[in-house]
Amino acid sequence: MDQFLGLLLGYAFGSVPFGLLLAKTAGLGDIRQIGSGNIGATNVLRTGSKKLAAATLLLDLAKGLVPVLLARALLDQPQTMPEAAFGPVPLAALGAVLGHCFPVWLRFKGGKGVATNAGVCFGLAWPIGLAYAAVWIALLALLRISSLAGMCAVIAAVVAAFVLGMEQFAPVLTLIALLVLWLHRANIGRLMRGEEPKVGSKK
Repeated sequence: MDQFLGLLLGYAFGSVPFGLLLAKTAGLGDIRQIGSGNIGATNVLRTGSKKLAAATLLLDLAKGLVPVLLARALLDQPQTMPEAAFGPVPLAALGAVLGHCFPVWLRFKGGKGVATNAGVCFGLAWPIGLAYAAVWIALLALLRISSLAGMCAVIAAVVAAFVLGMEQFAPVLTLIALLVLWLHRANIGRLMRGEEPKVGSKK
């Protein structure tokens, strides 16, 4: 039951489409009708509002971080059930990313999970979060290709879990990485053709 509650808690937080809500509140319309059609910060940036894009990024991070912390505080029972690979905490992490990518409120058509997974990584273990953020920010600054930076970051999180001796988080981070890569399959095609737009471009 605790595992199910962790997954549900994560999904509830993750499914809130902050990018869409912020853009509509600001009078910028439905961001699903522009650029990539995504509800994340990169697509919000295509509206021309850096402030809204930054707010979306922070809120998408938070909806990955908060349910993981709540699950650890409310559901995890280390004295009787150590934080297992698929215990309440990792399942809350998975639920948050699933909620962002497949929100029930938007007919299961959401974002690609990169920012939400950053919050998840910090919630699971801050060193993994730092590794994730370092790869993401460094590649984004160097290449200005959001999709490539995000995909490399989700892979880096899995590697970091092993390198840092936190193998209990590797299974759920691997599942999330596979999901994120699958959701970026069109981006991968464009990258191979040299057609992937850079941050700040109007697709």
